[in-house]
Amino acid sequence: MRTVKSRSSVWVHHTFPAFPAFAWQEGYAAFSVSKSAEADVRACIERQAEHHQQRDSEQELLALLRTHGVSVDSRYVFD
Repeated sequence: MRTVKSRSSVWVHHTFPAFPAFAWQEGYAAFSVSKSAEADVRACIERQAEHHQQRDSEQELLALLRTHGVSVDSRYVFD
């Protein structure tokens, strides 16, 4: 993941010089989906800004983990 974050940061800074403050957050979460769910995932991403007006990304991540049976102690998920 370090390589992905590093290379994508270089790409963003090179491609979009008007955004010099771009930086990845410290942590990350990664999920995979089947090809058959691609359209649903794209639609979800397109609605992300609107959706996060009601629930922030931390709440969203915790809900997603719980929905899929991943037990989590939120004290250890976020700084």
